[in-house]
This record gives sequence, C-alpha cells and structure tokens, in this order.
Amino acid sequence: MIAIVNGKVMTMTWGTFDPGMVLVEGGRIVAVGAEVVIPEDAEIYDAAGKVVMPGLIDAHCHVGLFPEGIGWEYADGNEMTDPITPHLRAIDAIHPNDPAFPELVAAGVTTVFTGPGSGNVIGGQAVCLKTVPRATVEEMVLLEPAGMKMALGENPKRVYGDQKKAPSTRMGNAAALRAALVDAQNYQKKWRRYEEDMARYEARVKAGDGAAEPPKLVERDLELEALGKVLRREMKARVHAHRADDIRTAMRIAEEFGLDLAIEHATEGYKIADLLASKGIPVAAGPILFSRVKYELKDMTPSNPAVMSRAGVKVALQTDEMSAVKYLTINAALAVREGMAEEEALKAITIYPAEIIGVADRVGSLEAGKDADVVVFDGHPLDYRTVVVLVLVNGQVAYRREDKAVEV
Repeated sequence: MIAIVNGKVMTMTWGTFDPGMVLVEGGRIVAVGAEVVIPEDAEIYDAAGKVVMPGLIDAHCHVGLFPEGIGWEYADGNEMTDPITPHLRAIDAIHPNDPAFPELVAAGVTTVFTGPGSGNVIGGQAVCLKTVPRATVEEMVLLEPAGMKMALGENPKRVYGDQKKAPSTRMGNAAALRAALVDAQNYQKKWRRYEEDMARYEARVKAGDGAAEPPKLVERDLELEALGKVLRREMKARVHAHRADDIRTAMRIAEEFGLDLAIEHATEGYKIADLLASKGIPVAAGPILFSRVKYELKDMTPSNPAVMSRAGVKVALQTDEMSAVKYLTINAALAVREGMAEEEALKAITIYPAEIIGVADRVGSLEAGKDADVVVFDGHPLDYRTVVVLVLVNGQVAYRREDKAVEV
C-alpha cells in the first residue's frame, strides 16, 4: 500500500486538491481527496511542493513498431504490399523491449495507443499498451484491438501510385475504403443467412426430418471479419487525415456506413472545427513539434488544437512518434501557448485520449477503482523545466528519479 500525501492532486475529472492525497493498494486507486485515512502500514511518499496527476496517455504513436536507430529488421509498421490490410494486428509486431518504453515511463507516459502507419488505406488493428516493459507484449496490453487504422490523403496514394497500382488518387483512396466496407457488409449478410439457415436445419432435425440437409458453411475471411467489427461499432475507425477535404471525406464515409469515427492528426481541423464539433467527432491532434514534410501539411499551425477545442471538439494530443513520445507534455505546453485552455491541454494528454481509445474506465484520471497509474512532477507539468520524480504503474513503482531506472 502506498500513500502519496501533501501534493497538488489534479484528478482530471472531479477537481484539484491542494494539498491532496492518493491512496493505492493492490494495483488500484483506493481513495483520492483532501482528507484520506492513511493506514499505519502504508508506505508514505511526501509530495509537498509537487504535482500529482494520472499517468499520461499518447493518443496516437508508433512505439514498438518503428524502433529508432535500427534498420529495416525492426521496422514493422507498414505492410505496403496491399492497400487493404484490416486483418493485420499491431500486437503481432510490437517489440516489448523497444528501448523507447523505459524513456516513456521516465517521462510519465504510462499508456499509449500504438499501431500501423498510414501507408495503406486500411492499415490494420492498433493496440493500447501500458509502457512498462515486460517479457511479452500480452503483459502490457490494456486493450486489443483498440481501433482500426485507416488513411486518406497523400500517403497511400503516393505508396501505391509509385507502384503503378491503385489507389493513386484521393478518389482511389475513398473508393478502395468504400469497396472494402461493402465487401464486409456482404460478408456479414452471408453469415446472417447461414445462421438463419442453420437454425431452420436444426429445427427440422429436431422435428425428425431425416431428409434435412445442412446449409453450406461460409468460409472465413480474416479481412472481412475484422472490418465487421468496425461496421458493428465494436472497433473505432481511426482515420488519418490532414487536409480539411480529407477529413470531410472520412466523415462522409463514416456517415454512409455508420462508423464510430475519430480523426488522426486533423492538421486542417481548425478550418472545419465547428463541423467537427457539431458531429461530435473526436480528434487526436498533432504532432505540434513537426515540420512541413509534405504538401498536405502546408497550412499546419500550432494553434490548431486550441481552435478545435474552443469550438467544442474533444481534442486529445498525440506525438505520432516513438521515443519522442516522452515530449508529450511539451506538445501540450505549446498548445497552451497557442491558446488552448490549460485544463483542456492537461485533459488532452490524460482523460480525453482514454475516452477516445475506450479505456477511460481504467486510466486517464485519479479516481477510486481505476488502475493506480500515478505520476508525480517536481513542478507544473507544462513547464519544460519540470521533471518526473515518481511513476506508479498498476500500483507498482515503475520509476523513481533518484534511481534513474525503470523497475521491471
């Protein structure tokens, strides 16, 4: 049992206690507040003069799939041999000993949404992980699958245009996505018919009809099974789109097929912020620390998250990075500098990404019953001079600054 006392406790969902206390036991938060009864056998951590927050969450990155400093041998984020690959699963490529993970823990980033890149129109299924390295990736998983990566705009049209195959235009991107979703709809209909026919067959057999013949089994299709989860809204469609017209295309297709949509990047989201807000579409915005490396980023501005947030869009911040995920708080600080409300920026790296990913029942805020993922900063979390001094993940000390090492 660990009790963090005397710190400024920012819960992210139900206020701030200054001073406040957080009591942790058995991997869960037991109590949070200004006055918490601390058992005599609790280990006390005095956070006087420090800030206590829930573990930080990156809403979109590629940790474990694109390790840095290594060649193609460990680059597993884009299967650029087919534009439609919904059956791919990031969990099958995550390297749990990627050296980025310890750096993230030391920066207070305890949860990430990581998955395929944007080389394909449908890239595959992402995974939500805790960042403490383990022997196997299964021990790190918080949610899997955590969303279906889809992409519009320059990336897939460039990849397949260079191969002299479709899609090589924005029209081709949208058409390929629609065609795949229609195929998945038809696949679902086949299975429904099969199940209905099987029910009738079983009823006839039960009634003693010896001439009854079973229906022909529908062959499984892993691609269409995966897309069926998206059509049934069991998996969110996480669509990479930078330009406003690409964002609008994603919205159009989502409405046609009834998808649960979230936009990744939304570089020109500020141009249609009111529309995004009116449709209730959340955004994983960013990265802010980025250059105009391609034409569709020409109108990027660091004020984008602020404009969308003020319009009423639920904005999570993302780095789109690997080890540089550790600069998540710097991205949030820049968003505040450019006009985003400080509270909204802090929520954009905690509770909002948790809600968008679908893990807010476990992480993203300091509340009794949630996973004990807790970060203690020695100053304001958005001050670039601030450092992390303590990190708990699942109630265990994962990082202590004086140790300068992740405890596995």
